[in-house]
Amino acid sequence: MIESTDQMGQLHRFAESLSTHGPRGPKRIVSLVPSITEFLVDLGLRQNLVGCTKFCVHPKDLKEDTAIIGGTKNVKRLAVEALSPDLIIASKEENVKEQVEALRDTCPVWVSDVVDLKSGAEMNTLLGDLFRVPNTAQEINAANTNSLMKHAEAKRGTALYFIWKDPYMSVGGDTYIHDVMQAIGYTNACADQERYPSLTEDQIKQIDPDHILLSSEPFPFKEQHIKELKAICPSANVRLVDGEFFSWYGSRMGKL
Repeated sequence: MIESTDQMGQLHRFAESLSTHGPRGPKRIVSLVPSITEFLVDLGLRQNLVGCTKFCVHPKDLKEDTAIIGGTKNVKRLAVEALSPDLIIASKEENVKEQVEALRDTCPVWVSDVVDLKSGAEMNTLLGDLFRVPNTAQEINAANTNSLMKHAEAKRGTALYFIWKDPYMSVGGDTYIHDVMQAIGYTNACADQERYPSLTEDQIKQIDPDHILLSSEPFPFKEQHIKELKAICPSANVRLVDGEFFSWYGSRMGKL
């Protein structure tokens, strides 16, 4: 018997296969989180991943042979049930609580709660242990740490990180993105706020950060938006950044 406690404190029990090939736990997995989908593939579980969301873009050819069960916020319950999964993996932040609770009637739902780099590494370790591939999980954690070190600089200055426009939305001090920013040398100008605060142009001017980071997702900031922000904060270093590096926990960071 394999026991695994998810990041919400829920204990799950699974029968352990005696096979030396493939996972020794759940055999049919549905992932409701793009970053976790990629992580599962990198753990060696691609053949066991029977369902994922339309936003699961890594690896690029995954959706050719994996059923699509909707989006992260609009999971199609009947589509999930039709796949007869042994395990569903969800996220406290990215998925809708009511949808996740409804899926518990289908099979166990393992829920992640990643709020910083430490809990991201913890999730990797827990899932690596669940599928009896702990060494692979630790190699991924090491790759993530090395990538952070590669991108880190001392005291880059204050920064606003934008995830959305109309209204401009930044990130507070209780987010995973905030922790990544800190780790590579930025001082988050919204560190004293929670979650994803909205900012007016006047508030952005008052903050007057050294840097403005425009994420590639969920809002697809482009070159034209650099000019718009430069008009608001002429002295700021405004640039586009890879949102996957800053917000995708799992194994993405180690590849960038």
